[in-house]
Amino acid sequence: MGQTITEKIFSQHANKEVKAGDIVRVDIDMIIGNDITTPISIKAFNESGAESLARPDNFCIVMDHYIPAKDIASANQAKISREFAYKHNLKNYFDEKDMGIEHALLPEKGLVIPGDVIIGADSHTCTHGALGAFATGMGSTDLAFGMITGGNWFKVPETIKVELSGKPAQHIYGKDIILELIRLIGVDGALYQAIEFSGDTIQYLNMADRFSICNMVIEAGAKNGIIAVDDITKEYLKERAEVNSGLRDEPIYHYADEDASYSQVIKIDVANLSPVIAYPFLPSNGKSMEEAVKDDLKIDQVMIGSCTNGRIEDLRIASEIMKGKKVAKHTRMIVTPATQKILLQAQEEGLLKILIEAGAVVSNPTCGACLGGYMGILGDNERCVATTNRNFVGRMGSRTSEIYLANSAVAAASAIAGKLVDPRD
Repeated sequence: MGQTITEKIFSQHANKEVKAGDIVRVDIDMIIGNDITTPISIKAFNESGAESLARPDNFCIVMDHYIPAKDIASANQAKISREFAYKHNLKNYFDEKDMGIEHALLPEKGLVIPGDVIIGADSHTCTHGALGAFATGMGSTDLAFGMITGGNWFKVPETIKVELSGKPAQHIYGKDIILELIRLIGVDGALYQAIEFSGDTIQYLNMADRFSICNMVIEAGAKNGIIAVDDITKEYLKERAEVNSGLRDEPIYHYADEDASYSQVIKIDVANLSPVIAYPFLPSNGKSMEEAVKDDLKIDQVMIGSCTNGRIEDLRIASEIMKGKKVAKHTRMIVTPATQKILLQAQEEGLLKILIEAGAVVSNPTCGACLGGYMGILGDNERCVATTNRNFVGRMGSRTSEIYLANSAVAAASAIAGKLVDPRD
């Protein structure tokens, strides 16, 4: 029996052939910490008696959740990570001077490589599977073990194969594909399983779409999401190498065998897919755009950004729709570019001018609004259309507020209309 992509990555790292269900200890290629979770890892690291990182160049800290600090508590929390980074002279430390949301910033910096095993103390670490890497979220103490030893233990997951067919129609993006999958299998439909995306649709998906898809597999309970490297991936890596004077390491490409074993195969006809809206209070509570429009839902706030949809492509989509128009009188709009580089690029392309003149507030790169941390907190009974990844009770503020997850085109059109509308109209 052949192997899946995930099985091949673990086999290469374990120096032996492994199958789903095997327990392996392997070296970690990149360990990712952030300002919320890293202090716990640092505490465990210090309590262990460790004096140095096992693989310092394979560890990074990205300050992205409460940066700049919103209060004394978040300032002191950030201080712990800063002092650790300075003490160990971390090569890969990203703070206010070079900031970004971790799962957008690391690929941009050329630090995520096909064939990698990556862990992060953040559930959306699975984003990096878009580059043909195994990437998963783990707890802060698991992160500390990796910091101390350079490796960690894994149970090789079974794999669900998702076959995508057809060319996406206008205003259908990676966000709609992943929301449709989560709608089909539920928030626990892929518990501790890898989700491997394949099919002829992949050739039509840019890297932004692929990052969005892999980012949200955790909302179906998956261990990781992964897409095989193709020419689009290679071109992205080439650009990253040119900008960063090389990649962190040499890519290793893995492809599933034709006779690989899958726990199940799910087929999605993308050609006939409508924009998908995830209603409160679960990402699996998906409805088609046609159904959603009938509900005539007034919207108080729109948020475009996050590690799911804060890339330059999202800002271009929103700007194209909003050019020459205005955000509705009773609606607020927040736009959060995922990195400083994206923010600058949006400025150079004139996108920020369009968005600001339309009435949007453009912020620095941050996870703040997405997790209800700061900036954009929802009040009682308010509704928000967001390009983020979670719409749980109280996720962005008041427990009586509601979040509707959607793609960037839906979000932009809804900001103009002041209610949930179809961008295709």
